[in-house]
Amino acid sequence: MNVIKKNKADRIFDTFNYTFMTILILIVLYPLYLIVISSVSNPYAVNSGTVWLIPEGFTMEGYKKLFEFGKVWIGYRNSLFYAVFGTVLNLSLTLTAGYALSRHDLVGRNFFMFIIAFTMFFGGGIIPTYLLVKDLGMVNTIWSQVIPNAVSAFNIIIARTFFQTTIPKGLLEAAQVDGCTTTKFFFKIVLPLSVPIIAVIALFSAVAHWNSYFQALIYLRDESLYPLQIILREILIVNESQGDTMVISPDSELQDVSEIMKYGAIIVTSLPVLILYPFVQKYFVKGVMIGSIKE
Repeated sequence: MNVIKKNKADRIFDTFNYTFMTILILIVLYPLYLIVISSVSNPYAVNSGTVWLIPEGFTMEGYKKLFEFGKVWIGYRNSLFYAVFGTVLNLSLTLTAGYALSRHDLVGRNFFMFIIAFTMFFGGGIIPTYLLVKDLGMVNTIWSQVIPNAVSAFNIIIARTFFQTTIPKGLLEAAQVDGCTTTKFFFKIVLPLSVPIIAVIALFSAVAHWNSYFQALIYLRDESLYPLQIILREILIVNESQGDTMVISPDSELQDVSEIMKYGAIIVTSLPVLILYPFVQKYFVKGVMIGSIKE
């Protein structure tokens, strides 16, 4: 095995490159690390700004207060439902539309692609969209959280390109010779070969639904339908409540705990996505690159 010797310029470049990347990684990771250690540190130490490298006065009081608030569990349940149901709906519509548009025998497929791409640049805006959702009777229902964003034009284009570059035309012809129908070909052959793009679209959709905030703020009025993001807003921003909602007074001891509750809330809301990502990470780069670059 031949070892390529690096000259002085190469070593200087490598040193600079590794140093720069290390600094960049620290800049990205340190805020996340600070959130974690602040969520389990003494609230007085967090408020005074002395927590910056290791936890001080380890305590789980912030998490305890957070989970004692019953609406957090309701928000978790709702967000989980919106994310799972919304992702399944997104995948169903995106993959079927993308495959149909990838077929050269689809009459008018260029026209359909133009209409889909047109929606990426022009939209009705918030007020017309709200009026449409209201006229359809979806305001203050679970459907307002999944139906308006059931299809993404960007994801359809990625899926279509992936099918065009990954599923050979000869494969369909061979399957048809053996008597395979289009539906059977899609479910038995196309989908098993499309795991990378399925994983990418699922991750995009799940994260979008899980982090959805503004849509719930506009369309939902019933607290039993609130996603986790709205519940956390109620706890950490509003500072007052009706009924059994906790009140955070500036003069109370709970005000100090509320600071670490904020960090705990960030961890709680981010944890599901952090758990999901490792399972789809190996498909992520492949799916995005094939679906968005190749023609």
